[in-house]
Amino acid sequence: MKSTQNLFLITLFIGMLAINDMYAQYGYGSPYGSRGMYGRGRSYVPQAGPVESQKEEAPPTAEELVDEQMPSITEAIGLDPFEQAVVRTSLVQSVQQRIELQILELEPLKMKEEVEKIKRRQDAELKAGLPEDKYEAFMELQENHFKAKKKKKKKKKKKNRD
Repeated sequence: MKSTQNLFLITLFIGMLAINDMYAQYGYGSPYGSRGMYGRGRSYVPQAGPVESQKEEAPPTAEELVDEQMPSITEAIGLDPFEQAVVRTSLVQSVQQRIELQILELEPLKMKEEVEKIKRRQDAELKAGLPEDKYEAFMELQENHFKAKKKKKKKKKKKNRD
């Protein structure tokens, strides 16, 4: 009785493995294209064209973010190299601290307090390192989210030739 039960269980186990292998070979994973209603009808020939990398892009660093903005800030305010260094250093520190705050995921009220502290520190550093007129111009630019005012160009009138 026990040997027939063992034989039945072994046969059942081997049968399940065989069915699983047959399904894998003739079902969706068939390397020979579609097989009637089982296959998906896909071509296994690689497609010609660019292949996008599967790597996730790392978020930009504070230095990269500031480096993107520095040309427009320099142009809008007219900073000399020393003033550029002061502004860049202060902005990199502030942006880095804000990135760290985002990573910490603090409560909204606590986050707002910390961002205000960072802003006050940045403003104090910039006020100490920049002349008054350039500091005011930077603060105005910061309020406009670093979008410089576009200067209007005068349109030249075309002379009509009669």
